[in-house]
Amino acid sequence: MFFHQHPYPPFIKEDTTKLIVGTLPPPRFSVGELLEKDVDFCYGSYFNSLWLFIDKIYDLNLRYDNSEEAVVQRKDFLIAHKIGICDIVESAEREKMDASDLGLTNIHLRNLIGYLQDYPNIDTLLFTGGNSKNGPEYFFRRHLKTYGLKLKVVSDVVPRIHEFELPAKLTTVEEPGISSPKNPTQLRTIKTVSLTSGSGAANISISRMPLYQHLKAKNPDFNTFDFRVLQYREFI
Repeated sequence: MFFHQHPYPPFIKEDTTKLIVGTLPPPRFSVGELLEKDVDFCYGSYFNSLWLFIDKIYDLNLRYDNSEEAVVQRKDFLIAHKIGICDIVESAEREKMDASDLGLTNIHLRNLIGYLQDYPNIDTLLFTGGNSKNGPEYFFRRHLKTYGLKLKVVSDVVPRIHEFELPAKLTTVEEPGISSPKNPTQLRTIKTVSLTSGSGAANISISRMPLYQHLKAKNPDFNTFDFRVLQYREFI
């Protein structure tokens, strides 16, 4: 059994307004066995593609290697655009040394609600995946229940958008949904956006989307990478 500890603390500044929320990087990041094109930072796996999308959108000319410069480039971008990163899983166990979220057991979640209260400028959470089992939205919904909160649908079209009202002060509830949060009149609206995952496994679901099929029919060279860039451009 492999104990998978998240190798990076949350990256959040006082003026952060958007928070990227995933689960865990591949196990090799936790044991320091990076590949040649990996970057030693959040979403540093070259095969994850998040930074490839951002690089394409902003024409950043990022480095993809183990250098400190590559890390600084990414941190500078996040700071300039008031974007933070706080994956929701702090640790978990795996039977196999792979990056599958479905393989996670004995999961310990970060207190994302606590971070939202500590950083009051954050108004948007960008999930790097939807509500499938052990995905970031799935875990966040579970996390919300411990405070008696839940997401409300804003748009049910991919990427799905929800929102919830965050009270100024909260306590956990023994039976989620029964007790009411403290100070319910002091509310802050937080929007969540469930972006299509950057993993290769999501390519099948993308290929079935009517919008993708329409764009592919208009331009045969259009691919799933282009589709994600088009989607992410709106929110990042």
